[in-house]
Amino acid sequence: MSNATIADKRPGALHGARLPKWSPWAIAAGSLLVAVGIGAGAGLDSKVQWGLIAALLFLFATYGIAAYVEGRRQAKDRIATGLVWVAFLVALVPLVSLVWTTISRGVKVLDVYFLTHSMGVVPDSQPGGGIYHAIIGSLEQVGLATIIAAPVGILTAVYLVEYGRGKLARAVTFFVDVMTGIPSIVAGLFILSLMLIFDMEPFGFAGSMALAILMMPVVVRSTEEMLKLVPNELREASLALGVPKWRTILKVVLPTSIGGITTGVMLAVARIAGETAPVLLLVFGNRFINNNPFEGAQQSLPLYIYQQYAQSAGANAAYDRAWAASLTLIAFVMILNLVARGIARWKAPKSGR
Repeated sequence: MSNATIADKRPGALHGARLPKWSPWAIAAGSLLVAVGIGAGAGLDSKVQWGLIAALLFLFATYGIAAYVEGRRQAKDRIATGLVWVAFLVALVPLVSLVWTTISRGVKVLDVYFLTHSMGVVPDSQPGGGIYHAIIGSLEQVGLATIIAAPVGILTAVYLVEYGRGKLARAVTFFVDVMTGIPSIVAGLFILSLMLIFDMEPFGFAGSMALAILMMPVVVRSTEEMLKLVPNELREASLALGVPKWRTILKVVLPTSIGGITTGVMLAVARIAGETAPVLLLVFGNRFINNNPFEGAQQSLPLYIYQQYAQSAGANAAYDRAWAASLTLIAFVMILNLVARGIARWKAPKSGR
């Protein structure tokens, strides 16, 4: 009997048989249809349960079909790929749901009037009013916090990577790790204790100082990781030419890692932009426009959202304003990230120069 005849009698997996490229989509569609049927027949109202059933059916069906056609080894590879896709979709669902809910509910009152007027004397239970005073407060408070925290965080990271040795460096690293996990309310209480000592009234800059405390360790950690990615050959080449170390850091190390540093700073800004607890303690909130962060109570977007939602019981107007302000805050953070990416690409060293 020839080798060709023997090969013809072997299982399909030994022939190098492969599933078509569209097979994962077909298996996914079939799993979804079966899951819908099971969910409807069992009386399951939650679409999340239907999705979990579909994911399990997809994994089992993928393994079974692939094992029959391609063999167990290839089936294990496909099941690993399927697990990655299922995990991705599971992580994506709440994000898409959050964005969709915020947009669908926030657009009800989000218009030019809403963005250019403050609450003033408008009652929380009545339509009208806006978030102009909250936008001004958030921009000033977050901006001042960034001006304080970004230089300190970047310089601290430069010290740890380029100069840090011995007990002092280990102590700085330890306290940075501790500060990374500090709850926002603790930072607010620390600044509040200082305000009580000096008998100070709530004002916007107090919130900026608390936000700066929360922002610094994030900037330090992200900048430190970016500086470590700079090849040592670049430093050694600059030092070999007789360039001082401080100038090497300024002209070689920082420009090389500026993209990652900028992204890290923007991530830190995005984190503090949504903080409510320290603002509630230190800034106190204001229904009117206050352009001076160094005097008097001020408003911010997270605090405005909290206050409007707290007053939304039986008041649809306050509820709609809370969602519209949430959509504005998300857009604000998204714009910051887009600006950061633009700056990173603009400042990144270009090849071929």
